[in-house]
Amino acid sequence: MSPPPAGVMTDKRQQARVQGCWARRAGPRAGPGLNQQPFPTANTASASASWGIRSQETPKTFEFQPPAKLVQAVPPVKLLEKEGDYELSHGPSGVSRLLLVPGFLPPEEADWIYSKLLAELPWSQKTNYRHGEAYEEPRLTCWYGALPYTYARSSLTSNTQWHPLLLKLREAVERRSGCSFNSLLCNLYRDGRDSIGWHSDDEASLGHKPTIASLSLGDTRVFSLRKIPPPEDEGDYTYVDRIQVPLSHGSLLLMSGSTQDDWQHRVAKEYHERGPRVNLTFRTIHEEPEGHRAGTKLRFTVQHPRETSESGCDD
Repeated sequence: MSPPPAGVMTDKRQQARVQGCWARRAGPRAGPGLNQQPFPTANTASASASWGIRSQETPKTFEFQPPAKLVQAVPPVKLLEKEGDYELSHGPSGVSRLLLVPGFLPPEEADWIYSKLLAELPWSQKTNYRHGEAYEEPRLTCWYGALPYTYARSSLTSNTQWHPLLLKLREAVERRSGCSFNSLLCNLYRDGRDSIGWHSDDEASLGHKPTIASLSLGDTRVFSLRKIPPPEDEGDYTYVDRIQVPLSHGSLLLMSGSTQDDWQHRVAKEYHERGPRVNLTFRTIHEEPEGHRAGTKLRFTVQHPRETSESGCDD
């Protein structure tokens, strides 16, 4: 017998090691071969059907189902920085307006006023309540006016001892705005962690469609506004209009018309270095309506008898 050709393995054990165990086995676990069915049989088709697989069945027609709710886009945040009289919105309650006057006070004058008010006003930290629990407000405040003022559940007692500098500032703001004010809420934001949350200045003691003048001194903070959603949105603020106004040293912002009815505003926390900011908010306070709980809202459904003079502004 002649020897096997070169390269042909004659040792069966060596061949099994090279080819692997599959080369020595036959049966259903082997890979596809000549003796196996490459397509499913009747039994496999019935098994597939029992699992809900219908590879050959397709619906005859397709019917488009519109979404139950229209898809809305989140509107971009608008930035107001330039001087101007802005109409924010038109609604059933009226027109909401902002008047922005950057540089209302010259820089050197603003510096001097800021340092005086920071050092000489009777700043204190008030306690307020949220869901029945007391908390310290993240800012300092003081109040001037012949009447007390209550917002949320925090009350400020009347104080007729106006600082002389505040009286001069009130006169300057009244000349620029054409409005008259009898009260002043002062806020001191000590750093970027001090803030005030979303709210509207719509307490009954402020009257119908109040006008509020905000004078800023110190470091710049962003004043944010968002439109109150309609009743059918059930308090969802996702798709409402939003505005940001950087209030710089010496700037004046006037909120008027239906702004307190249709919009909310806040000064949010900022997580980078911010110096102190003094904010003076001039307003007109009235006696609380009889039988009305102080610090709560009073919605006017008809024209108020004092609507033309309630805000203290010349129309």
